[in-house]
Amino acid sequence: MTRPMGDSHRRFLQAMMANGIVDEPGAKTLHQHSCETHNAHYAHDRLDEFIEVINSQLQPMFMQIRKGMSEDNGLQYYALVNMAETDVTRMSSDYADNELELFRKTMDLIVGSETGTASSTDILNSADSLQTKKLKKSETEHLLSRLVLDRWLSEKRGDYTLSTRCIIEMEPYIRTMYQDQVKVCHICHNIAFQCQICEKPTCGIKIHNPCVAIYFKGRSEPRCPVCDDFWPHEIPEVRRLQSQPRR
Repeated sequence: MTRPMGDSHRRFLQAMMANGIVDEPGAKTLHQHSCETHNAHYAHDRLDEFIEVINSQLQPMFMQIRKGMSEDNGLQYYALVNMAETDVTRMSSDYADNELELFRKTMDLIVGSETGTASSTDILNSADSLQTKKLKKSETEHLLSRLVLDRWLSEKRGDYTLSTRCIIEMEPYIRTMYQDQVKVCHICHNIAFQCQICEKPTCGIKIHNPCVAIYFKGRSEPRCPVCDDFWPHEIPEVRRLQSQPRR
């Protein structure tokens, strides 16, 4: 039998609607605050069960709070996602047709690259081939800023990647549209764009950078977990994951 939502669940949901996505430490803090504010039973290890109650009520509205991992730092995030559609048309209420077309082209560039990134120059160049209404350079730059602000893209030194929110919400679309290009991390089994790749031609597995740091920690000679070839990449240090409420 489905448990009804209480005021603590509603407070948690309102915060998720306001933020869109929060990291796991932030979600745990919000869980505790919501329960204590409304004198509801709080169990620190029952966050996922707490969210399941909310999701059971969101199901008729084709909404869901879904969990996923940041490729940047390995931290788990919770995002409120729209389940009604599985592609970028869900963004149509906020973006014009030519803006959506450019976003699709940006996704093509990111997914098709070896680094999981697209440079601002390549994106600006792709704007010249839009089938819908053309975008000026200034309009494209403004659109990219909006996509970052709305947390569909992340930007670092002029290179753009799919944000954590985008990967969590659009995973079905990404897996369907790019099924021949997308690989998953061998360690965590989530979609892998920001990652290291085994250089043996017959192997080529991908591992997220945070997963690389954890998997190879303490190993004197890092070797591929599949083919046992020497892992030639620099092994990053395990980073202390800090709470980052807005991503």
